[in-house]
Amino acid sequence: MDSIVNQQIKLLSKAMKLSSFQSYEQVLRDSKENQQTYEEFLLQLLKVEAGNRKENKLIRLKRQAKFPFEKSLEEFELNRLQHVDSSTIFELASCEFVKKKENIILIGNPGTGKTHLSIALGLKACLNGFKVHFTTAASLATELVEAESEQRLGKFIRQLSRIDLLILDELSYLSFNKYQSELLFQVISERSERGSVVISTNLEFSKWEEFFPDTLLTNALIDRVTFNAHILNMNGDSYRLSKSLN
Repeated sequence: MDSIVNQQIKLLSKAMKLSSFQSYEQVLRDSKENQQTYEEFLLQLLKVEAGNRKENKLIRLKRQAKFPFEKSLEEFELNRLQHVDSSTIFELASCEFVKKKENIILIGNPGTGKTHLSIALGLKACLNGFKVHFTTAASLATELVEAESEQRLGKFIRQLSRIDLLILDELSYLSFNKYQSELLFQVISERSERGSVVISTNLEFSKWEEFFPDTLLTNALIDRVTFNAHILNMNGDSYRLSKSLN
């Protein structure tokens, strides 16, 4: 009789996608050893299920984010930020900026930890249940052009607009033609006050015309990304050089 009951529990839990219920025997044994009530046993089983779902969701969110690698905030040497208080970083790590749909602009020379910090904040956002997408500016521009040629640009931009946090890395490494600039502007405009953007760049705003050919479009783009934005000056000792020497 017990085996029939066990089989039914496992079949029903599988049908209802209650993964932890399929291995409920261990929870049941622990419950009996601790002389728990039926309610306490059920509560413990539900806690296991909730924990499993949270862990699976995090795995899914990190996979969908497409981080090139994982870097945590704990690995970041905050003392190297000469122009940014560590309290500012900890505040951003709470992901309130994502809830408020604010942007972050990381400006600094190569090797100052911009990509590391953007990924670390992206991982924090995943931990808080937000949808994140990491890409380089050049890759996104290429994807947008391809989407337009395949007549699915509108669909692609709508998909991006549903992302809670878009991380746009390496803006300024390559120049964009006018068409690519317009497409990038369209993406950022669609996200204005609807979702957050983290942008890392080597160049200060006054030099953005070096990689965007249209002055009016460049100014409009800067207006969009700096609205409700946290602008961090990442310049200081080379973070990457220090790590390699150590």
